[in-house]
Amino acid sequence: MRAADDGVRSEQGPLSLVRVSRQSTPSLIAGQLRSAITDGVLAPGSQLGEAELAAQFGVSRGPLREAMQRLVQEGLLRSEHNRGLFVISLEPEDVRDIYTARAAVERAAVSLIVKGDRHAAADQLKAVHDDMVLAAERGDRAGLSDADLRFHETLVGLSGSPRLARMHGTLIVETRMCLTALQNTDRPSTDAVEEHGELVEAVRAGDKRRLIRLIDAHMDDALRRLIPDPVRRQGS
Repeated sequence: MRAADDGVRSEQGPLSLVRVSRQSTPSLIAGQLRSAITDGVLAPGSQLGEAELAAQFGVSRGPLREAMQRLVQEGLLRSEHNRGLFVISLEPEDVRDIYTARAAVERAAVSLIVKGDRHAAADQLKAVHDDMVLAAERGDRAGLSDADLRFHETLVGLSGSPRLARMHGTLIVETRMCLTALQNTDRPSTDAVEEHGELVEAVRAGDKRRLIRLIDAHMDDALRRLIPDPVRRQGS
């Protein structure tokens, strides 16, 4: 009698096959909604209508609900009983917490970077900084914000720590929401360019203390521009 075998066999025995990974429909929907939220297309406080969104995506409500639930877990949507789902609004305490967490992650990242090949790290950061310079010269505030975010993603990635990168990833969406708000302020482009240029120089020099001071100053500067002064004083 031939034994039952659910696997595929060759003459040499069972084949060793690698499972093919494919994004699910809920993942694709969640990605598009996430981008719409972070880019401000879905404004803070706006309500998401299931019927309308399902029609726009051309899907049933099942995968849409799964996608939206993922965004609830990520903290981008909030559920109100008997009302539905709404895009979160970042309150001053939320913004403060985001930047406090970012500073902690980036301090840890630069502590690791200066122990490694800091010159190679500085070269990679310089390439992103060059994009910031070009965006500033063009007066492209959206491009400058994008390059700003890529700079910090690169900085954390250069630490070589998957866990720091993962923690940074949980903050990155809310960070982009903050940067979207920041680009609508009257922040001079030269400020952002100079700040990040100093970070590149400090990485190349391996100056950990200066890096930590620059990171803290950068986060504090963002908070000063994002949070009104009376509210900031109240929270400090």
